[in-house]
Amino acid sequence: MKRYIIILVAFLMLFIGGCSSKSEMPENQSIGTGEAQESRVLNFVNFRDIRDLNPHLYAGEMYAQSILYDRLVNISQEGFEGALAQSWEISEDGLVYTFTIRDNVRFSDGEVCDAHAIEANFDAIIENKERHSWLEMMNLLKDVRAVDDLTLEIELTKPYYPMLTELAVTRPFAMISPKAMIDGSTKDGVNGYIGTGPYMLTDFVVDEYAVFEINPYYWGEKPNIEKFIVKVIPDNQSRLMALEKGEIDIIYGKNMVDADTLVQFMDSEEFEITYSEPIATRHIVFNSTNDILKDQSVRQALQHGTNRNEISDGLFYGLEEAADFLYAPTVPYANIGLTPYSFDTAKAESILESAGWIKNSQGIREKEGKKLELTLLYNANSVMEKSIGEYLQSSYKNIGVNLSLKGEEEQSYRDNMKSGQFDMIFNITWGLPYDPQSSLAGMKLPVYGDYAAQLGLEDKAYIDETIAQILVSTDETERQSLYKDVLTRLHEHAIYLPLTYECNKAIYRKDLSGVVFTKNPFEVPFYEMKFTK
Repeated sequence: MKRYIIILVAFLMLFIGGCSSKSEMPENQSIGTGEAQESRVLNFVNFRDIRDLNPHLYAGEMYAQSILYDRLVNISQEGFEGALAQSWEISEDGLVYTFTIRDNVRFSDGEVCDAHAIEANFDAIIENKERHSWLEMMNLLKDVRAVDDLTLEIELTKPYYPMLTELAVTRPFAMISPKAMIDGSTKDGVNGYIGTGPYMLTDFVVDEYAVFEINPYYWGEKPNIEKFIVKVIPDNQSRLMALEKGEIDIIYGKNMVDADTLVQFMDSEEFEITYSEPIATRHIVFNSTNDILKDQSVRQALQHGTNRNEISDGLFYGLEEAADFLYAPTVPYANIGLTPYSFDTAKAESILESAGWIKNSQGIREKEGKKLELTLLYNANSVMEKSIGEYLQSSYKNIGVNLSLKGEEEQSYRDNMKSGQFDMIFNITWGLPYDPQSSLAGMKLPVYGDYAAQLGLEDKAYIDETIAQILVSTDETERQSLYKDVLTRLHEHAIYLPLTYECNKAIYRKDLSGVVFTKNPFEVPFYEMKFTK
């Protein structure tokens, strides 16, 4: 008997030890469905941890938030489609939106998701209104009320044409179980990441991995991939090695795959590559309050001194098209017939000469004893931004401009951008579905670098006022006219230096299908993916 007890104790210790080894990476195993067919585990990768997945805040990884939580509506390739809302109606005056909520929807904790639960989410979001002021909708909300279990009304003080777009973006209008809130609030954190989306988070270790599995209560079509593991690999070269060794199945995302890597895998027999249509504009912002850049002629000279085609071909192998404008002509309201700034060094030099900037004996231009010297701030984590900076540094020297480069860690880089502590800085438009309405609305507030960069413009107040008019305009013709006015002014002020039109990218195993891109470049449609063998 004593011998059997010892064996039993030893077995229990091994069993408990195996269950508690959370710091070990999950194995690449298949998970049974209770049927003969099994679903393989997808091994995904990201350059950083999932972070805080509170759907009403902005620290978490958007790809994870988008699969954990649902919104009232989604944006598909065809337009708006129902999500938690099965249908909706808009009053004739554009002030009241009435949503019919989908019946029998539950959060992954089993709680009912009805109009009352959605109203509780809006209450939590509105409590933290200042944090969401970059969305003009927050300033126009008058009331959000559950009329009954399956009817929700949202009332505005003014009509707002991007209303459905802002409800459909990944955050902050995503729904979390009220039981996961802290005393009905989410602004200071949540008790769990409990949503109604196709997946739920089942395990994670900070800076190592996260595991997602199908939400058993999911109301929609069941995804083919029942479980996937997101491994954290910060280094690009290490990610590629992991892909080639079979440790991961796919690398996906505009910040995860560079042009060199796409070209490297273009003729691979084991892997596929794909990239999206242009989704956003990679550009440099000029600070109009800077002593040198406040002169519009200098900004225009730098536009003419930039060879965008050479950047596109030399650094991106043509995969990212040269950009002539802040928004691609394919972006709604942006195809307005603007004349691009041609690459013309002779014209750039002529503009600088006429503005009083004369080359000294070292070839650097001076005016009233001040040298034409500028600093370009870039994200030190971005190899591509540094490469572009080095190219521009060499190019601008030819026209008598001394450009210094300064790389900073991401948080410091963003802090300086927001506060306007820069001469020139890299940025990117928000991309669809945020462009142009949300990214323009963000220019009216010190959200990113745009607000500070535009403060030196004489018509800054007018531009802000016109943007505000755009957002509440109910007349399509008037709205297009207002957009043309704003975009023309920004273009002529030369405040933005477009470089290339960025695209989303992916490299993946040939036996993985359904790798597509959504309207939102920050989301990953895992629910479309499946293994073919």
